Amino acid sequence: MLTLIALLAAAASDPLAGTWRNAADSVRIRVAPCRGAPGMCGTVVAASDKAKADAAAAGTDRLVGTPLFRGFERDEDGSWAGSVFVPDVGSEVDGTLRLEGRNTLVAEGCLFAGFGCKEQRWTRLAAK
Repeated sequence: MLTLIALLAAAASDPLAGTWRNAADSVRIRVAPCRGAPGMCGTVVAASDKAKADAAAAGTDRLVGTPLFRGFERDEDGSWAGSVFVPDVGSEVDGTLRLEGRNTLVAEGCLFAGFGCKEQRWTRLAAK
């Protein structure tokens, strides 16, 4: 029980914690402390049929429940570093996360040493 309380307290105090949607609102993720590993993780909680089909075509059979952000830990510059799973290409890349204000999360992943980088913006969903 104490571990659950500590986990909830950590999630509440981390500025990344919450539910986020991509620009097309085709994927929604919940960012919270990783289970059984250090850092923050972002797990798909909802996806459109097209997003599910694109992921399945690349070998990710079950998109909802898949962690996209894994092991993100805060760097000295205020950004977070970890790995990003890209389901529609079926690969994992090094990535960074940074907040722009409170409600915009910018995720960037690069294929190799800063090359082949792509950025995606996520918007925080209001708590209900």
